[in-house]
Amino acid sequence: MTTLELRADRTGERADSFLARTVEGLTRSAAQRLLEEGAVRKNGASVKKNEKLTEGDTLILSLPEPEPVDILPQDIPLDVVYEDDDVIVVNKPVGMVVHPAAGHPDGTLVNALLHHCGDSLSGINGELRPGIVHRIDRDTSGLLIAAKNDFAHLGLAEQLQDHSLYREYEAICVGNLREDRGTVNAPIARHRTDRKRMAVDPEGREAVTHWTVLERLSGYAYIQCRLETGRTHQIRVHMASIGHPLLGDVVYGSKRPYPGLAGQCLHARRLSFVHPRTGERITVECPLPDWFQAVLAKLRRMSAAP
Repeated sequence: MTTLELRADRTGERADSFLARTVEGLTRSAAQRLLEEGAVRKNGASVKKNEKLTEGDTLILSLPEPEPVDILPQDIPLDVVYEDDDVIVVNKPVGMVVHPAAGHPDGTLVNALLHHCGDSLSGINGELRPGIVHRIDRDTSGLLIAAKNDFAHLGLAEQLQDHSLYREYEAICVGNLREDRGTVNAPIARHRTDRKRMAVDPEGREAVTHWTVLERLSGYAYIQCRLETGRTHQIRVHMASIGHPLLGDVVYGSKRPYPGLAGQCLHARRLSFVHPRTGERITVECPLPDWFQAVLAKLRRMSAAP
């Protein structure tokens, strides 16, 4: 355990902002997590993440020792869309879990990345998913970015925090959307009774999804979704909350699987970020997978039928 004594130098600054600004290598989200865990104290009492500080306040920060990561590298094929010495962007297939967890000890994207990148993936904060900056669901396909070192990880994490890391998805939802575009601004939290699900909850974390209709089909809509935030299951929860769950989503929509789909019809199509080292804006995209195109073609034929 490492203990730091920090003195506030501004009045009115939030505790999480102060920690992220003062402690080298600490992102605001990591600072918030430490505050929520009671690792920051002032005058013997825990500090809340949104607590406003007064110049001269002394904070005691207790940093846990990073836990060693023990994950087996596995020679699993990767569809690499972009790669350099700092970052790697891959096109994840449906069915692949991003990082090891209960029930999925191996065969994950992290196992594959460890084999592909060797020791060059970041291990910021001692996390159990080295290099992973953000996640997409097992049954969602598409682009995901990973960092090869702590410098890149911190830079990308900050872009997630300030919403400058652009993520665009394409999906098919159930029902006829009345408008051509819209925004769902509704906080998301863990479901209060079913802990495997998420739900719109006024006490949850801010979540914003912008959607646009790309094509109207008979009883369905082919849509584009742009994430402003990145909560667990965000697009799936938000579209279900306005009465238009994603096709094939048996968690938030119909309990009956759609023929030809292993899960929800959702694909991370485009990704854009500022390179943490060069400052250059990098934009990558990947085509719709064959299974998505097959479902889309089927719905188009149904829509065109007399």
